[in-house]
Amino acid sequence: MSYTALYRKFRPDTFASVKGQDHIVTTLKNQLKANRIGHAYLFTGTRGTGKTTIAKIFARTVNCENPTEDGPCGQCRSCRAIAAGASMNVIEIDAASNNGVDNIREIVEEVSYSPAEGKYKVYIIDEVHMLSIGAFNALLKTLEEPPSYVIFILATTEVHKLPVTILSRCQRYDFRRISIDTIAGRLQELVMAENVQVEDRALRYIAKTADGSMRDALSLLDQCIAFHLGKELTYEKVLDVLGAVDTEVFSRLLRCILEQEVLGCIKLLEEIVMQGRELTQFVTDFAWYLRNLMLVQASDDLEDVIDMSADNLKRLKEESEQVDMEQNVRYIRIFSELSNQIRYAAQKRILVEIALIKLCKPQMEVSQDAVLDRIRQMEDKLDNVKVVPASEMTGLPAAGAGTFQEEPPKVQMPKAIPEDVRYIVSKWPSIVGSAENPMRTYIKDAKLSLGDDSRLMVVLEDGIASDYFIQDPDHKTQLERLLSDFACKEIEVSIQVMKENQDFAQSFVDLSKLVQMDIEIEEEDETE
Repeated sequence: MSYTALYRKFRPDTFASVKGQDHIVTTLKNQLKANRIGHAYLFTGTRGTGKTTIAKIFARTVNCENPTEDGPCGQCRSCRAIAAGASMNVIEIDAASNNGVDNIREIVEEVSYSPAEGKYKVYIIDEVHMLSIGAFNALLKTLEEPPSYVIFILATTEVHKLPVTILSRCQRYDFRRISIDTIAGRLQELVMAENVQVEDRALRYIAKTADGSMRDALSLLDQCIAFHLGKELTYEKVLDVLGAVDTEVFSRLLRCILEQEVLGCIKLLEEIVMQGRELTQFVTDFAWYLRNLMLVQASDDLEDVIDMSADNLKRLKEESEQVDMEQNVRYIRIFSELSNQIRYAAQKRILVEIALIKLCKPQMEVSQDAVLDRIRQMEDKLDNVKVVPASEMTGLPAAGAGTFQEEPPKVQMPKAIPEDVRYIVSKWPSIVGSAENPMRTYIKDAKLSLGDDSRLMVVLEDGIASDYFIQDPDHKTQLERLLSDFACKEIEVSIQVMKENQDFAQSFVDLSKLVQMDIEIEEEDETE
């Protein structure tokens, strides 16, 4: 006897054996119990969720001689005939290959003949969205007012392609994607019935890969069992068969991206390709991995939403602290766009390489999240830069600048404060008030000091304010022009960055206090 695929061998034959569609099963059972059977049903939902299966169970139940609460008895002559495909009361039509007007007209003509035996003639039209406009029009009248002994069950995965006139004549039932837990539980039952040893972790990965489709899960399981026939099916073997990548590889890849190691990303991709992994699956899984990172960042109580072991969840939480939420959202956006492009691409590897380079080099993009990522990377670099002596800081760092020092230089009191600098310090609140935004915002909290060359030094906290002047020389020039207008003399300034934990009083000369001190001393001398 020829081998029967698992999804055919274990197809449910009663309502009780249907998994993941309780809302539909309960409604249909109640209709059967109350004898409130409709004349037209529309079953819609993603592939492999049980549309055709429930349609067949319903068709067998309405014609069963001894129906039970869970559906057909399976023993009467009608049930056996329908199960064997020999009954004239249940007609299955594939609309993908029978989508013309003539095919529908044949159905309309057959409807006029009552069933020779049994109660109902049930027409199951699969992939009904494939019918032509003319075929839909030919079906309309019969679908609206069929004979009392006729039931139409229309099944489709693309309900949006159906005309409104068809939708309004049917009872619509939306089939949901089946949860990972439900699929994994069903797979566990089947492997026990087949006497096959499979790791629980392997079954859960197959269930997740099936993306809510029970039929896809059974087909993937069938494929994995056949590849390792007679051996225990482990998680690693499932990854080999499906061309998937372990989450440990995603962790390594993320670290390379955060460190902007383009070469490391390309080498890791080379390993994946040489192992024979499917790049489309790799892109989907890595996007899912980044999604889990985002959920961990968003909340601490998402263990039920994120399907993984406690050890992997702990590692995921540690990795989530290394990447910012906005940065991660950008990564997800790039890989989500890639997942749509790669399905139809001839050179999939090149597309993946471009995406990885984009992640490492946000300057390749001009989108808002890419610009924010670039600013974030610049801030990280500035955090790692050691303090430069004040005497060597003259705005932008020059090539071949002096040696960086870990400790700030000792503060030396100036011998004299130039009059123009003294005047600028005394008028600083007025100068800040006259500046235009955004400069006013950035210099509002600035502190004033004096360099060894007696030049005015503007000390800014590390961050956006310091970047505003250091990264763009024109902004520093505008500040010098503003100060020169106040002093009626050309003023040159140097910009100094103060680290987050750095004490201004210990690292710099506070001109605001010295100028005030000089004024008080001069007044006392004049009095004497």
